[in-house]
Amino acid sequence: MAFARTCSVALVGVDGVVVEVQADLEPGVAAFSLVGLPDKALSEARDRVRAAVVNSGETWPQRKLTVGLSPASVPKSGSGFDLAVACAVLAAAERLNPSSISDLLIIGELGLDGRVRPVRGVLPSVLAAAEAGYRQVVVAEQTAAEAALVPGVSVIGVRSLRQLIAVLTDAPVPEEEPDGLVGRPDPLLAGLMLPGAGIRGLTGQASASVDLADVAGQYEARRALEIAAAGGHHLYLKGPPGAGKTMLAERLPALLPPLTRAEALEVTAVHSVAGVLPPGRPLIAGPPYCAPHHSTTMPAIVGGGSGMPRPGAVSLAHRGVLFLDEAPEFPVRVLDALRQPLESGEVVIARSAGSLRLPARFLLCLAANPCPCGRHSQRGGGCECTPAMVNRYQARLSGPLLDRVDLQVQVAPVTRAELMDRDTAAESTATVAARVAEARDRAAARLVDTPWRTNAEVPGHQLRTRWALAPGALTDAAHQLERGLLTARGLDRVLRVAWTVADLAGRERPNQRDLRTALVLRTGVGHGLPAAG
Repeated sequence: MAFARTCSVALVGVDGVVVEVQADLEPGVAAFSLVGLPDKALSEARDRVRAAVVNSGETWPQRKLTVGLSPASVPKSGSGFDLAVACAVLAAAERLNPSSISDLLIIGELGLDGRVRPVRGVLPSVLAAAEAGYRQVVVAEQTAAEAALVPGVSVIGVRSLRQLIAVLTDAPVPEEEPDGLVGRPDPLLAGLMLPGAGIRGLTGQASASVDLADVAGQYEARRALEIAAAGGHHLYLKGPPGAGKTMLAERLPALLPPLTRAEALEVTAVHSVAGVLPPGRPLIAGPPYCAPHHSTTMPAIVGGGSGMPRPGAVSLAHRGVLFLDEAPEFPVRVLDALRQPLESGEVVIARSAGSLRLPARFLLCLAANPCPCGRHSQRGGGCECTPAMVNRYQARLSGPLLDRVDLQVQVAPVTRAELMDRDTAAESTATVAARVAEARDRAAARLVDTPWRTNAEVPGHQLRTRWALAPGALTDAAHQLERGLLTARGLDRVLRVAWTVADLAGRERPNQRDLRTALVLRTGVGHGLPAAG
């Protein structure tokens, strides 16, 4: 009897579980059994591995072969176990030294010709390997840069099974000719990019080429955008078509500070698992931007789907911006499903086999017209919607959902003067982003001994008891609370916004003017925002 083992990783959401790949050869009729809860794609590894080994110039053992994936209770999916299975079989057949692969963690799909194809989720897989104590991993050459993002792990990138055998046996490494024709994409990268389920703008590349100075007028909305970026507050833009709601939302990611190293690894891991990580960009350093269409399904928004659940838009927007344009056109159940991630910063997907947690701490930006035709309440707009139609349209955004949105801004139509005249006072994205960074630094210094980093994350109880406001600052908010115009959750969110306004103004604590600004942004009561102090 011959036996060998190595390791690979099974992904459960964005978390990896180290799996021991065991190969056992016994005398008997030639057969190949794969056990350990494999899915359909993994069960087909038997044919892929056999063909890859033979086409790599090796001899396939003509004995009874059993490959076990342990722990057997964890479901395993995908083709990323192929290379580990092939190495375990060759070690059991004494073509490789079993000790040379026992401390390796191997990830990769095999083509029938022995080529190693990259798979999704390499970064979270290597992170799981590092946490389990593995210091050397083998991946496809195309994903070696992604795996190398994990500190303390040595990465071996190979293009074929032949190359890996040569590395493990200290033989000369053969050269492999690149696939495909000159000028065409590498066909081996096809498995890394999957359809985005109607989600566009995932990496925020478009936001880097737009500037806030391009927006004509909309000074109140621009001020609200700055406050949202500085404190991480959710934003609701309501106004007629053509007022600039989408332009404002597209410029929001550029106002956010760059991701820290830990946050960048979190975001990159989610995008890698989802199959939307752009080739050649192993690390996403900027806040992502997701703008799904209103016809997008519930699993595409919150995550899920048949088989192994995939991250949805709320997870792909983790540490970035989720923009829902024409928000009332989204199904009501999809909008209400956002309540949990808005509160907890994660989404829980329950299946019969268990529950899956995915990160979902994003900045939500909603945009909506005032009525189906968009001309309601405009002077001379000619709105033909009945009051019942207007109420029904606006009621699609439920009260509990809007109660979780800190900033609710009316975006007025752009005037002719604002559109035609050059506005020299309009600030650029770089200018506003610098103020946002300073405000975030003030908040981080105040919250240095806490688990929170932005004002939007601080629980209301802490805001009311731990950090004092200026005398008399709560007078207007208390009056609104007594009249029933403000809920207890709404008061907490007003306090969060007031702290952000104070941080932007450089004040140590919010005063009555900051609270009034937050109330205007929260309730819409008022005829304009107070100027910044």
